[in-house]
Amino acid sequence: MTAPHRPHLSLDDFASAARAKLPPDVWDFVEGGAGHERTLAANRDAFGRIRLRPRVLTGVSTVDPGVTVLRRRWAAPVGIAPMAYHTLIHPDGELASARAACARGLPLVVSTMAGRAFDEIRAQTTAPLWLQLYPLRDPDTTACLVTAAERAGFEALVLTVDAPRLGRRLRDLRNGFRLPDGVVPVNLPASWRDGSGRPAGHAATSFATGLTWDDVARLCGSTTLPVLVKGVLTAEDARLAVAAGVAGVVVSNHGGRQLDGVSAAVDVLPEVVRAVDGTVAVLLDGGVRTGIDVLAALALGATAVLVGRPVLHGLAVAGEPGVGDVLRILIEDLAESMLLAGLATIADIGPAAITAPAARHHEPAAAPLPTDPTTVPVCGEPAAPGLHLTQLHASLRHPVLRTMTFLNDIVARYPQAVSFAPGRPFEGGYDLAELTGHLRSYLDHRHAQGHGENALTRELFQYGPTAGTIRDIVARSVAEDEGIRAAPEAYVITVGAQEGLLITVRALCAGPDDVLLVPDPCYTGITGVASLLGVTVRAVPETADGPDLACLERLLARLRAEGQRARLLYLVPDAANPSGTTMGRAARERLLEVLRPHGTLVLEDTPYRLLGPADRPPTLKALDRHGQVVHVGSFAKSAFPGARVGYVIADQVVHRPAGTGLLVDELTKIKSMVTVNTSPVSQALVGGLLLRADHRLGEATVPAARRYSTMMRLLRTELDRHFPQPLRDRLGVGWNDPASGFFLSLTVPFVAADDQLDHCAREYGVLWTPMSYFHVEPGPDAGLHAIRLSVSYLTEQGIIDGVGRLARFITDTCA
Repeated sequence: MTAPHRPHLSLDDFASAARAKLPPDVWDFVEGGAGHERTLAANRDAFGRIRLRPRVLTGVSTVDPGVTVLRRRWAAPVGIAPMAYHTLIHPDGELASARAACARGLPLVVSTMAGRAFDEIRAQTTAPLWLQLYPLRDPDTTACLVTAAERAGFEALVLTVDAPRLGRRLRDLRNGFRLPDGVVPVNLPASWRDGSGRPAGHAATSFATGLTWDDVARLCGSTTLPVLVKGVLTAEDARLAVAAGVAGVVVSNHGGRQLDGVSAAVDVLPEVVRAVDGTVAVLLDGGVRTGIDVLAALALGATAVLVGRPVLHGLAVAGEPGVGDVLRILIEDLAESMLLAGLATIADIGPAAITAPAARHHEPAAAPLPTDPTTVPVCGEPAAPGLHLTQLHASLRHPVLRTMTFLNDIVARYPQAVSFAPGRPFEGGYDLAELTGHLRSYLDHRHAQGHGENALTRELFQYGPTAGTIRDIVARSVAEDEGIRAAPEAYVITVGAQEGLLITVRALCAGPDDVLLVPDPCYTGITGVASLLGVTVRAVPETADGPDLACLERLLARLRAEGQRARLLYLVPDAANPSGTTMGRAARERLLEVLRPHGTLVLEDTPYRLLGPADRPPTLKALDRHGQVVHVGSFAKSAFPGARVGYVIADQVVHRPAGTGLLVDELTKIKSMVTVNTSPVSQALVGGLLLRADHRLGEATVPAARRYSTMMRLLRTELDRHFPQPLRDRLGVGWNDPASGFFLSLTVPFVAADDQLDHCAREYGVLWTPMSYFHVEPGPDAGLHAIRLSVSYLTEQGIIDGVGRLARFITDTCA
């Protein structure tokens, strides 16, 4: 009598079933490790020492295990690790694995030693495909692999750096293991398909040795694909990887198959996470067998995990359905663990979710800096000239800097392209002769106030007062334009709004528990400031009427429960960059009500306000009755950006040991250590402009506001013309309807990443900005399917031509 079939309920069940199906030598090849397999065992054992800290009564009823990795949405933070020769396990090989990954919305990392061709694999899946590269002695072969991956639509390269040769695997040596006939690395030259069929023999003759981090940097510079390095186990190497320009590191000991006796991957994960400091993705590969393991890895700082041997077990048991069941079990186990632990999203998983075991491996102290600042020791080698990026501040490796550098490079590379990318004012309204008039008006004003030639010479040519020389003029103008009645003493004149943001965040975010809230998407200047200052940023989703207030209330409560303080909420309430959103009056009033019990101040930034309609809602500062708003203004868009003049109104009372003062006085102290003072000549030019406008700059900017409004209407008209409603519905194209400002957000039916931008500029002659640049936290979309279009810098003909080119690019991409 046949025993009834028992369903496979765990990944260990699949392992047992696979062992019964596979020949013993093939099982040993898949399961074996190097040496005495101490590291192989450690990978599993290390997870067993980690304990969860569940929270109860959190209100969580559903969970979302989705995550965004390298700007691509995964259904869960799980990918299939690179493994050679899937065809050794099942005739379909990587084709079955790719189909199963696609069905689950998960990525597959394809091995250099894959048994199926890259194009075949790509045809099986729309999910992300990455190519794992072994560094080969023949650089032409490596280059051909990269080109083939790019052509097949792979989305990243994973460079394995821990295998200059294969580890000594005793099981394979005892079995005399050989690959069966027909199991070959089909994407490599024919010479790899002949010979002994011994994997170690191929590696010994063809893998490159003696490589350095310079080779990694060269690979990063030679391809449009992001590069990750796999095999990183120390903080030192993690820092060097970031300095080489990688997009991510994979913490891995090669499944215990290389150097035996090294640490379990999850044991060294925290030191690698600390070393990269959020600048790149960190993936873990090694020992993951349950959803709880995935949760633990994420709590220790991993972006996602890769799973290896269990996928081959599922492939051996049932082909594609077996792989699918392995992935399903893992994702369901993760989702159940999240629900029981009170964690609604992947973003909620942090260090507080686990009790980590006592550290067995300590990150070594950083080496002392050399006494000669022109020399830096690298990798234990003799000192070489120069500084190393890892010795500089981590903010220099912030992703925003890399994305903006890429955008600037694209603009420079295609100067003839129609550019919807820049957010700068239109230059056609500037008149050089006006500068002389502005300066003359200011001098006349100061003369009328009793300032003689000597005093004016000193004011314009010497260092000036840190708080500024035109506070009285600016205060009167802001009162006329905005109804904000603040004394000149509450103002500090800054070097543009950007300095105002920096000194305000520095003053108010005083400790590690102080958090800066921002809308998502958000102007990159504020997130850059936070990175520079080491301030924690949390994002609030943006709606068509400003921040999602329900989400904001939940976030405020969560931060308070975690012992953190939401110190500031940054907002551009009028024609926000990048979305173009403008908040209505009711939303502004409600926002102040929501924030008041928490003591959270608003950092209001208003660069586009005077370029909008005359019936605009009042500023948050004008509505402020309880000292809740620090107001930042700028004359960059309304006057001219070259002057670099902005201001901050900070009239909040500060209690001191010797009495009280204003917050602006504290900001001025910080400014004195940053820029000393704002250029008196620039202040004179702006002051003269305000005087000539009779302190009503809003009236003076009416022609410019009218022009931008006309350009925005033209952009929408052209989009309507090229994308009538039936076509929009079919393609999934849409856009918002900003009332004013420079920017419009366009939804597209593909991932609007750097490679698409480069292709659009090169083949269609039009530029735009990916909205993903402006998103702070991963979410269901994170701007991956949207682009920002700016109308400010273009002529009417430029908009007409540009939308036509853009429409062709979108429709061709969707064909």
